[in-house]
Amino acid sequence: MTDVSRLLVGMERIRHVMKFKSLLALIALAVVVQGAPQKPNVVLIVCDDLNDYITGIPGQTGHSQSITPNVEKLASSGVAFRRAYSNNPVCAPSRASFLTGIYGHHSEGNVWPKWYKLPVLKNSKSLMHYFRENGYEVVGSGKLMHYLKKDEWSHFEHQADYGPFAFDGKNNVAHTDVPKPFSEIGSVDGSYGSLESLGYLNDDDPKTGWVRSENWVRKPMRYSSDTDRDPTPDERNAAWAATKLREYAADEHRKPFFLGVGFIRPHTPLHVPQKYFDRFPLDEIQLPLIKENDNADTYLKDYITDPTKEKGHRYFKTLVESYGGDMELAIKTFTRAYLACVTAVDECIGQVVDAIDDGPLCENTIIVLVSDHGWQMGQKDFLFKGAPWEEATRIPFIVRAPGVSKAGGVAEHPVSLIDLYPTLVDLCGLEGDTKKNEDGHDLDGFSVRPFLEDPQAQNWDGPDGALSTLKGEHWTLRTKCWRYIRYSNGEEELYDHDRDPHEWNNLAESPEYSTIKAELYRKLRKQAELDQ
Repeated sequence: MTDVSRLLVGMERIRHVMKFKSLLALIALAVVVQGAPQKPNVVLIVCDDLNDYITGIPGQTGHSQSITPNVEKLASSGVAFRRAYSNNPVCAPSRASFLTGIYGHHSEGNVWPKWYKLPVLKNSKSLMHYFRENGYEVVGSGKLMHYLKKDEWSHFEHQADYGPFAFDGKNNVAHTDVPKPFSEIGSVDGSYGSLESLGYLNDDDPKTGWVRSENWVRKPMRYSSDTDRDPTPDERNAAWAATKLREYAADEHRKPFFLGVGFIRPHTPLHVPQKYFDRFPLDEIQLPLIKENDNADTYLKDYITDPTKEKGHRYFKTLVESYGGDMELAIKTFTRAYLACVTAVDECIGQVVDAIDDGPLCENTIIVLVSDHGWQMGQKDFLFKGAPWEEATRIPFIVRAPGVSKAGGVAEHPVSLIDLYPTLVDLCGLEGDTKKNEDGHDLDGFSVRPFLEDPQAQNWDGPDGALSTLKGEHWTLRTKCWRYIRYSNGEEELYDHDRDPHEWNNLAESPEYSTIKAELYRKLRKQAELDQ
């Protein structure tokens, strides 16, 4: 080959290389213009008062008769956390904490003030605000924050509605199936029963019957039968979410989205269609595991200064009294209504997840299912939330992150709701400060990504135990093996979960556990920053 020939060949190669580089540049430009690869979408599903009465998590100690196939299906496609806990087992402070990523003891948010008026949270970015700042369309419906602030969202559909409520023509009242004196507690906590069995349906008064109450504004709810009626608030929110998700799936040019949907059930009043009650015949209901006199070596009851305002112990006592002292019948009746509501909300969850899985969204949409806290079902003579024990603090926590989470994984390490925000920041690659200014607070939790990648992982950046508090006065730390409780006056409870998963035997006064107790107290003080 002559020198001229070599030169011509070389020039031709350069021309091809330049063409190839130009093509790469065009591809890169197209990627930038189209925003691909797009950040993952997020669907956050939040239930209210849902304890561990769900199926699909091996080793879960909930109720053996629970029927939750949709939660089970979701768990089988992602990672379920067997030891996940609320940081404050009451609605408003729990949600204010996990949707801002800040512990209540850092924000003064351990009680009930409006979260967006607290100085620390006012100067920090909520999860919704932060996603919007990172280019997401942020939409929601139902009960997410306890106090809605609409400008945190790109769009918010329906405000929280605790209905359906029984209406006697003048007031919302307890269901006619509920005996006194429990019914006198009121239309929310004192009510349970099916839509079909309400006595007012047959009184020939058009003003009585079922009503909704969005943002506590009463609105009629048409009911002729279980198959001819208006949807319940949860059904309405599920339908909205499913429709919105299908709209997103059909829009190839949309921004990434964050969609939150908050379901009320199984929060009281425990009202759902009869078909859910029919799945749990009363004479077949198994009583939750309740030990007689289990309350004797506990100390929460010592802090009841006004019995008319205290709920958990009072509700238990009143319910049993309403059934002539028959504790078994009383708790079975209430448990039946709770299980019916859990199954009803499971169907709503399934409707949302199916809208993702039936189309292209499943490939790039993170799904998180949590509850704000659990519920004591008569254990330790307590029927309510707001307790420091396992049933009230334990929650479902399921994460499906395509390309990251191991399908069917069950993580054993304790985590808590405070870890939700940093996990989503990590999985979505979000950037920027989560504080608005120096008066805000950094995120307190840690990403659970290590457990999504390897559910049996032992090491992560987070703590050994999940921290919970009641009003910032009483504290509990749940590690893999232990629950340690410290009350404001120094009283203690200690439970060995390897031998005593139902927390029946308080070991705090046993000398042989003094070293373990002291170490747990040290960890609790450090995590709750009680030394500062």
